[in-house]
Amino acid sequence: MGGTGRSSGDGGTAEVAGRDAAYAMFAADVASRGLGIELVEAAGGAAVARMRVTGAMVNGHAIAHGGYVFLLADTAFALACNSHGPATVAAGGEISFVRPAREGDLLTAHATERTRYGRSGIYDVTVTRDDGAVVAEFRGRSRTLPPTAG
Repeated sequence: MGGTGRSSGDGGTAEVAGRDAAYAMFAADVASRGLGIELVEAAGGAAVARMRVTGAMVNGHAIAHGGYVFLLADTAFALACNSHGPATVAAGGEISFVRPAREGDLLTAHATERTRYGRSGIYDVTVTRDDGAVVAEFRGRSRTLPPTAG
């Protein structure tokens, strides 16, 4: 998994803390874990998550409902932007559906940081099937929350 090439300048302590923050966030993410989404890895502004399409996730055309594909991409996006440590949320996101996924397909979402500026960031996520075919392309915009008082 590629990172942004940034160095924390403190021997990696900030990077480890950020990775730990992403893992802690996922551990508390009842929605994603309840759908069977797995965290493969998250660090340095990048993340990988995967999900098996179940029968409950297909629509009337017998393909994966776009909302579930979006949720997987959004989860990988959240993991990537929270891998720096400070609590970060979505400011927006959009998705383009490229190919269908079907019941039984294993979908993998690869999130990559494109840029961070101030408290904002832009991340791209590619969702693929287990055969390597691209299912969707997602772009998310993040906003780091200000520190809380006390």
